Amino acid sequence: MRADRVFAYGATAGLLGDLLLGDPRRGHPVAVFGRAAGAVERVLWRDHRGWGALHTVVCAGGAVALGAVAAAAARPSRTASVALTGAATWAVVGGTSLAREARAVGRALETGDVEAARRRLPHLCGRDPQALDADGIARAVVESVAENTSDAVVGALVWGALGGVPGLLGFRAVNTLDAMVGHKSPRHRRFGWASARLDDVAGWPGARLTALLAAAAGGDARGAVRAWRADAGKHPSPNAGPVEASFAGALGVRLGGALSYGGRVEHRPVLNTEGRAVTVGDIERAVRLSRRVGWLALGVSAGASLLRDRVARGPARELTKGRVRRSRGAS
Repeated sequence: MRADRVFAYGATAGLLGDLLLGDPRRGHPVAVFGRAAGAVERVLWRDHRGWGALHTVVCAGGAVALGAVAAAAARPSRTASVALTGAATWAVVGGTSLAREARAVGRALETGDVEAARRRLPHLCGRDPQALDADGIARAVVESVAENTSDAVVGALVWGALGGVPGLLGFRAVNTLDAMVGHKSPRHRRFGWASARLDDVAGWPGARLTALLAAAAGGDARGAVRAWRADAGKHPSPNAGPVEASFAGALGVRLGGALSYGGRVEHRPVLNTEGRAVTVGDIERAVRLSRRVGWLALGVSAGASLLRDRVARGPARELTKGRVRRSRGAS
């Protein structure tokens, strides 16, 4: 097996593993990383951006280094390299868990059990469930599905195509650090600044690819592109904006508006103002769109990896041919 096929085969195996197995109930690698990052935070925490940057470097850099060491150890065997890539992909993507949690909330809302839906919502996002009615919960789920399609699936595949196993682990480490310390609580406003900014940079390509694929796969490409262009820049997040706006346009719904986090109310701009209000049935539509986007992202990422490696091999082949011709001429 040629080296340029390692990521394509491994990422496909990993995404199939996520589809069939989902996340383990105990001992998930991301949870293990989270505990390690929490331990490092307890040692390094100071109310200072510099110490927060050091925390980011130690944790994210450690994940990248671990991936690089593992990839180097597996490199002599193509089979081992594919298996390692597949295991890393399965460990960092979370499309099945995302779909499962979204559908669980949707089922509770369909039966009219709003309290059960409120209890389940924190598995998806950090909003105050008690501040939401049924329609508000449904909107929160659709927004979370959209944003996490980029964070939990597409972004990881993009960085896997760019950097192999170190790219996969590094992206998930950065994204996890942002979730842990990248918010504006009093403890993390300064300490988490570096993690939040690095997550913005790392998430940029995956978010744009997610928005593009949502437009292509959502059934209303024109509406998705229109909402993306008109409303994405109004969102406070440079990456969630394009993704949520494109999903809103593709699904024909309105997203955004008043949100409540930790007792703090935020008034965010409405995305796709021409759309209708979200209903419970839109949760399943968003999950299906997320699935399609994930598989399309696999195709794009695997194809880009194959193309990149073939282009990189071109000069090497020409150099080898030149050496052979010179050797023959000298003889």
